Amino acid sequence: MSVSSYDVIVIGGGHAGAEAASAAARMGARTALVTQKLETIGAMSCNPAIGGLGKGHLVREVDALDGIMGRCADLGGIQFRMLNRKKGPAVWGPRTQADRKLYRQAVQNALRDTPNLDLIEGNVISFIRNDSEIKGIGLSDGRELSARSVVLTSGTFLRGLIHIGDRKIPAGRIGEPPSTGLSEDLSAFGLKLGRLKTGTPARLDGKTIDWESLDRQEADSDPIPFSFMTDRIVNPQIACGITRTTDATHRLIRDNIHRSAMYSGQIEGVGPRYCPSIEDKITRFGDRDGHQIFLEPEGLDDDTVYPNGISTSLPEEVQDAFIHSIPGLENVRILQCGYAIEYDHVDPRELEPTLQVRKVPGLFLAGQINGTTGYEEAAAQGCVAGLNAALVAGGGEGFVFSRTDSYIGVMIDDLTSRGILEPYRMFTSRAEYRLTLRADNADMRLTPRGIDLGCVSRERRERFEGYRAERESLLSRLDKLVATPKEAQLQGVIVNQDGRRRSARELLSYPDIGWADICRIWPELSEVSSKISEAVSIDALYSAYIDRQAHDIAGMRSEEERLIPRDFDFHALSGLSNELKQKLTAAQPWSIAQAARIDGMTPAAIALLVGYIKKNERLREAS
Repeated sequence: MSVSSYDVIVIGGGHAGAEAASAAARMGARTALVTQKLETIGAMSCNPAIGGLGKGHLVREVDALDGIMGRCADLGGIQFRMLNRKKGPAVWGPRTQADRKLYRQAVQNALRDTPNLDLIEGNVISFIRNDSEIKGIGLSDGRELSARSVVLTSGTFLRGLIHIGDRKIPAGRIGEPPSTGLSEDLSAFGLKLGRLKTGTPARLDGKTIDWESLDRQEADSDPIPFSFMTDRIVNPQIACGITRTTDATHRLIRDNIHRSAMYSGQIEGVGPRYCPSIEDKITRFGDRDGHQIFLEPEGLDDDTVYPNGISTSLPEEVQDAFIHSIPGLENVRILQCGYAIEYDHVDPRELEPTLQVRKVPGLFLAGQINGTTGYEEAAAQGCVAGLNAALVAGGGEGFVFSRTDSYIGVMIDDLTSRGILEPYRMFTSRAEYRLTLRADNADMRLTPRGIDLGCVSRERRERFEGYRAERESLLSRLDKLVATPKEAQLQGVIVNQDGRRRSARELLSYPDIGWADICRIWPELSEVSSKISEAVSIDALYSAYIDRQAHDIAGMRSEEERLIPRDFDFHALSGLSNELKQKLTAAQPWSIAQAARIDGMTPAAIALLVGYIKKNERLREAS
């Protein structure tokens, strides 16, 4: 397909752009992904890893909607680990270190194999508008592409500026030019822009590391895939090295802290709190005797090593000195120095929960441009923006993800309700209902939604429906299998000796009873697949807590469904303080639930707002 008119155009080929393009095309929209270099689609600019605490939940949710990140991570993963295994399943964090080349190839192959999708190489310099609506894009070579919806996923490219000591290099990432014209267009639209910063460490030659002197971190012996569609992981699994900074390292950094771009005042952008540079660590936590560094190989056939934990913007010669002061790295060869990069972002409060720009119908934003950090946060936003861009392009209404049913909903609600003061990162602690929103049940929560929206392939739908039927059949079976405490005890399973018969599902809800115990009482259950038995066991374990949360979730959904008219005049609310009127007017909340999360909002103010909206609804119905 070679046309200049599309339903949806996606700008940018990073993690947000790849998911946005895939999602829009899966919805049946004629889609184009436009990026500076086709060969860099799916590139991992920083850490060669996918997932982690909170982030792994997002990957599973994107996969449940038939997104590509989970499948590509399974194809590129070379060290799978389930983080937080010692804690409850609600906060387990699936993670894999990835082979950069394999992951990039997997993303590119997935997009090339996607029907309705064109991949176009070009530098986007402007938006085309008709009155207030987006109508397409302009490229630096004079080409114009028209579209009903445009998704901008610019990553760190908007007026991107790399800092290495006192050197400043205009770039979106090392070796690639920044995007400048689009920032001017966004400002002309009346959007509030700001500057953020992130950074990356040096890259090291693994052949020159003294691996024998280092501790190692091994992969899990039973790697668990990200994707529902992956049956097993086939890549060899590798170990990482572990080392620490020393007093000498800290002394070198302190002596040269004034030469760091971040600490010399050259950078105006705010950096991520939860991924600090080594300068931040030494300054903020100077009393520690060392900071841990994970030496992560970047590929099965690549000797490059990523030293996770020492991102920096110090001059090259200082980086050289402090890296060589670290155990195991005394003779290491540095392949590329670390750097900080600052870039423009848009205040996410400019967005609707669909990720459409309030002031510019047809324009959607996803990824770091919305103030987030991380591949996973970007991919999740890209999935949402792509789905909604396709819906709007087709003349429909956008779909809003609820914070009661997904981490995706939590993230987008946080961004669009509260904005950001620093790059936003997902954590399990951000979700009120994390016992319900687990990584293990993402498919059960979101795949039915994806089927209804039309973004799930027939293959996934059929496999999911078979899985769901098998689960329901097992649950019915567990309800019918009952045993007395004495019968359970005969098989070594101890329960309260009150004589009451208990079902197998009820026994599974006890924290000290697992599937193996149930199989001792009813040996015929040993035939059940581990995928189904583990899912059912986790559901049973949390069942009592989930039942108690159900009332709160219903209340939250009711507030989310009570929408505030877009033209609502908050200044007309008598009885509301001027401060809250100003905050509501500035935030333009989408729903009562969003309004309730505005700083300083009180229950009395929310009650007043609900009452006023109900009164207006009654008046409209009466007329």
